Amino acid sequence: MARNTHDYLNEVEKVSANNYHPLPVVLSKGDGCWVWDVEGKKYLDMLSAYSAVNQGHRHPKIVKALKDQADRITLTSRAFHNDQMGPFLAKLCEVTGYKKALPMNTGAEGVETAVKAARRWGYQKKGIEQDKAEIIVCKDNFHGRTVTIVSFSTEKLYRDGFGPMTPGFKVIPFGDADALERAISKNTCAFLVEPIQCEAGVKIPQNGFLKRVREITKKHGILFLADEIQTGLGRTGMMFACDHEGVHPDGMILGKALGGGVYPVSAFVADEDVMSVFVPGNHGSTFGGNPLGAAAGFAALNVLIDEKLPERAREMGTYIMNELSKIKSDCIQEIRGRGLIIGVEIRKSFGTARPYCEKLMAEGMLAKETHDQVIRICPPLVIDRETADWALSRIRKVLTT
Repeated sequence: MARNTHDYLNEVEKVSANNYHPLPVVLSKGDGCWVWDVEGKKYLDMLSAYSAVNQGHRHPKIVKALKDQADRITLTSRAFHNDQMGPFLAKLCEVTGYKKALPMNTGAEGVETAVKAARRWGYQKKGIEQDKAEIIVCKDNFHGRTVTIVSFSTEKLYRDGFGPMTPGFKVIPFGDADALERAISKNTCAFLVEPIQCEAGVKIPQNGFLKRVREITKKHGILFLADEIQTGLGRTGMMFACDHEGVHPDGMILGKALGGGVYPVSAFVADEDVMSVFVPGNHGSTFGGNPLGAAAGFAALNVLIDEKLPERAREMGTYIMNELSKIKSDCIQEIRGRGLIIGVEIRKSFGTARPYCEKLMAEGMLAKETHDQVIRICPPLVIDRETADWALSRIRKVLTT
């Protein structure tokens, strides 16, 4: 007897830890911008697995690279070299403009790598007293879920019950360059920031913030580290969100779309001055740089470039934002975005964003609430005008009825 949505939801409720609150849909197939549930209903994916499928679901070139590599060798560990990691990292350095790359698997691992690099750089290159290094971060940040990372989160839910917290972090308001300069001390080794705070509700700093950050960090001799896990690789309408202000951080963290949505791939990229703090044995990953992930990552980067997906994101993002701005509805507090990362904030007097996401699901469109009040609109970058219009008609209906 065929299983239905209800059967799958009952099963997962029994056997899965209750650490997510997904929409009640069970997906079984994806292609481009579209996904299908176990009963064959088709939906437009407007979340893109939190920007992990920028290239669209099951992009044929990325899937082919994965399958071809799976027929040869899938894992070597870093005890040996493999013939895929070098070409992948060379491509990654070419695209990012850095000299060195350190491959990992998940975004959180990439952030941990950056934190370790910054601290060790502070001791070796800046002369900070051992175990005194501080990293400045921003309020409402989201950099991952490890104990160290949640230690510098300001979200109570992420921290509650997971102490003791890791020390060594200062928090400033997001987008406040003056606060950054005031917070710097002799023990500061780095400033870690998301160019756009996606999980916090698509918060975009004022123009000039990143440029000012670059000036301040150079002036005080500290590292500027950009978490581009969600904003990078075309999502904002340029290859990296920092490109909008023409700034080049000392290091960048990448993930999600780096694996093309078919395999977890992340990396920390920087120049020799920063990356030289790593020596054999002081950091590593069994799966980091594995041939399967490297092959997928190489193909994922080529798809972004060959299909001009950052340019597509800029064009389609401008169009969708313009159309959304025409919607007249009392429930809309604000619409903000850059490229194809867009947030529609719901006025608190109209409740939370969750019921609106559920109504969109009933209309055949999958979006997800973030920070209670914001509907996040983040389709795969391969979306076209016809599909965008299809989505916009449903968004208008849900927001005006």
